[in-house]
Amino acid sequence: MNDLNNKQKQAVEAAIGPSVVLAGAGSGKTRVLVSKVVNLIINHSVDPKNILMITFTNKAASEMKSRIGAYQLGFVGTFHSFCVRILRIERELAGLTKDFVIYDDNDQQQLMKSLLKRMGIDKKFTASYFLNRISAAKNQLIKPERYLEVFSDNSAAETALVYREYQKQLKKNQAVDFDDLIMDVVDLFQKNQIVLKKYQDKYRYILVDEFQDTNFAQYLLTKLLGREYRNVTIVGDFSQSIYSWRGAEIKNLEKFQNDFTGVKIFQLEENYRSTQNILDFAYRVISKNQTHPILQLYTKNKSGEEVTFYQADSEEEEAIYIVSTIESFKNIYRYQDCTVLYRTNAQSRAIEEVFLHWGVPYVLIGGVRFYERKEIKDILCYLRLLVNPLDEVSLERVKKIGKKRFDDFKRYYDANHDKTGVKPTDNLIEELFQSTGYLKLYDVNDEEDFTRLENIKELKSVAVAFPKLTDFLEQVALVESEYSAGEKDGRSKDGVKLMTLHQAKGLEFPVVFITGLEEGILPHSRSMDDLYSLEEERRLFYVGITRAIRKLYVTYAKRRFIFGRRSDSIKSRFIEE
Repeated sequence: MNDLNNKQKQAVEAAIGPSVVLAGAGSGKTRVLVSKVVNLIINHSVDPKNILMITFTNKAASEMKSRIGAYQLGFVGTFHSFCVRILRIERELAGLTKDFVIYDDNDQQQLMKSLLKRMGIDKKFTASYFLNRISAAKNQLIKPERYLEVFSDNSAAETALVYREYQKQLKKNQAVDFDDLIMDVVDLFQKNQIVLKKYQDKYRYILVDEFQDTNFAQYLLTKLLGREYRNVTIVGDFSQSIYSWRGAEIKNLEKFQNDFTGVKIFQLEENYRSTQNILDFAYRVISKNQTHPILQLYTKNKSGEEVTFYQADSEEEEAIYIVSTIESFKNIYRYQDCTVLYRTNAQSRAIEEVFLHWGVPYVLIGGVRFYERKEIKDILCYLRLLVNPLDEVSLERVKKIGKKRFDDFKRYYDANHDKTGVKPTDNLIEELFQSTGYLKLYDVNDEEDFTRLENIKELKSVAVAFPKLTDFLEQVALVESEYSAGEKDGRSKDGVKLMTLHQAKGLEFPVVFITGLEEGILPHSRSMDDLYSLEEERRLFYVGITRAIRKLYVTYAKRRFIFGRRSDSIKSRFIEE
């Protein structure tokens, strides 16, 4: 208790009944969660076996376990791992066999692809398209037979049919996917009150971390388990809710307050991470949101430097400014103290190339280097074969993309071979896409596929700048060789961190650069016409800002060649605000 501030102590001491801990960025929420567990055990004589702690990642669960130390709680882990435990114990009541298996993403893809082929609809939609639609339904606890009651878009009937067959095949294979884990447990609890009571009695004290990231199914599971004894503590920062595309529902806080009467609310606003100038800027940004609680963070740290804004002429000049700034204070900060954040993966290309040119080591976090991404390698192989049909490595890769696409490409090659001296124009690349149907592999409505399509557009942006196709391919080869040189000499391990704003959540760095603060990038073009989506983009910017400990740089460009076209940029409304 001695290490806690007053607000933290109040949150820890609220042992009985439902409570909400609104924990701002860098406000010590993990310390509060651990202290609350220890307080329950020592000062309230709660049996550790009666405590359930839900985290959102296995890494967070491991950290909790190590901090709690000798006390063996009833369970510490993710929603999914908790549900696996229940289904293993209650498998017969849940309609599962003793040795049921859990399908990961690859297993699901393989199953769906074979299913679509058998059903004769593999040419119309991708496996990812149906898997995403099914996952969204399962997160809402919508089973195949109810699918058409809820969804009525153009492909709803087809999705309902595929969903039904997919579930049949899973059952036949004695398998479940990750979404089934939660759906099956909720289903079991709703149908069998005896089983539900057994787990309510077992887990009388429930703590849920990162509550702002819960979806409908996860919320309902929490509600079912906690409604008997009502000792439920939820912890979260709704200004950091950035996963609606995964099904996270920001309205779950409102639901919790309605379903659990007499909720105590604690606000942790003292920040132990950043300077006051950074926190003031973060508040000025996030205070424009209207659909969730806003915390005004303060710190006992020094005021620190003002936030630096920089307008570049282009994306290359933006990257040069970042690298030269990092080089200017390398006697004060190490490379690994610095991070560059961006909204879309495609933005990393210009930044990576400038880092490589300057010989500044970098590490791409949670992603693949631009020219090593699957979709980029696929297209490069097509282009290399146009120049050199004897390239066996490219030939093998293109064949694996699909027999029909390979036959279509051969026809295109016969009509257009010897492109060695040709300028790699928009038309050439578009003709290649049209002839092979390559872009049909990706669904614009799927978040991951949309990112791949953005990367493909970015590759076009690079290619069309070269006078000849061979010049472009040579440049790519040189960049790739610099990648491998950095890997071999080990420089990249201690390099500047490059990552998307989504990947930065939960991390902190002495120096942070947030790039591309332009309309259409941040906020993203797909989010500008909807209040909830626009507020989520603002929260994403807020997450980036609050990663910074001492220095924060915000950059944008007057003109940017991105997603296949050069255009004048408009400074992001988030800065104008």
